[in-house]
Amino acid sequence: MSGPHDLFARYTFGHPERAEAELRAVLPAHVVSEVDWTSLRREHGSVVDPELRETESDLLFTARLRTGQPLLLYVLLEHQSSVDRWMALRMLRYVVRQVERWRQEHPESTRLPVIIPLVMYHGPDGAWTAPRRVEELFELPGEQWRALVPRFEYLLDDLTAEREEALRARSGPPLARLAWLVLRYGRTGELARKLPDWVVLFAQVYADAEGAEHLVVVIRYLLWVERNAAVHAAARRVLHSVLDGQRAEDLMRTWAEEMLEQGVQKGLARGREEGREEGLIRARAEYILRTLTARGVKVDETARQRILSCTDVATLDRWFDRSLNATALSDVLEDLAQ
Repeated sequence: MSGPHDLFARYTFGHPERAEAELRAVLPAHVVSEVDWTSLRREHGSVVDPELRETESDLLFTARLRTGQPLLLYVLLEHQSSVDRWMALRMLRYVVRQVERWRQEHPESTRLPVIIPLVMYHGPDGAWTAPRRVEELFELPGEQWRALVPRFEYLLDDLTAEREEALRARSGPPLARLAWLVLRYGRTGELARKLPDWVVLFAQVYADAEGAEHLVVVIRYLLWVERNAAVHAAARRVLHSVLDGQRAEDLMRTWAEEMLEQGVQKGLARGREEGREEGLIRARAEYILRTLTARGVKVDETARQRILSCTDVATLDRWFDRSLNATALSDVLEDLAQ
């Protein structure tokens, strides 16, 4: 099952126009000038190991150089929390897989297309420090041995090393620029403070022909990745700045309802171990708390335990319905002020 990083990255950079913006930002200038960008097309298929799907998303694009020569652009969107020392070896393996696939599809060809591998990294633990050249992974007796080991290097877009001003100044569609910022500052503790400064960019995203859908995807990703009251409150303020109040609240409510539905599904899975009814009840209680957090409502420990210990489904459903519009804890727990 795809995680939120994978879904957000594929949605944003799976589109050729936005993929072009990412590639132009990272590829050497002479390559950028030689590519016929009108020929950029996304190819279906993946070479990432299935067990790594939660931490990685790969995208494959084909293009042609202005001379007509074919070009394969392999983009690995890296979502790991920590730097992987063996990334060069993994990227080499993925490129070899792609070469083998290409040979099977073009048995008459005597040459291979150029494949450019790119890793986009946005982990929360600091800059990327792993070797980018596979030869650096070998223990060599001396420098003269370097010619005897494989040579391979991948390109890196380390968003954690980029300043906000540099990301905002990159050329490309508004959604690509907003995505770079969200990926860069998500999970850093700075997102709530940064979001208000991006209102104009959010508005530019919304002004696009598919802007409403883009905005929903970005906000959903923000609320999934940063589940704390400050980020959720900042996201709500941004939405109210871009949309009318009712539309903004509808979007937040839709997210809360989706969270409840996913909670119910998890509750069903948990119910197989704990008992179906107990699992569903626990899921309802947990998503009442998450909805209140999303709305910036502070929940003290006494109220938290009261919600979690409630076993009456009708009461939990009533509390959840009230939490969707709550501005204070008393809006949900009606007897709180008594």
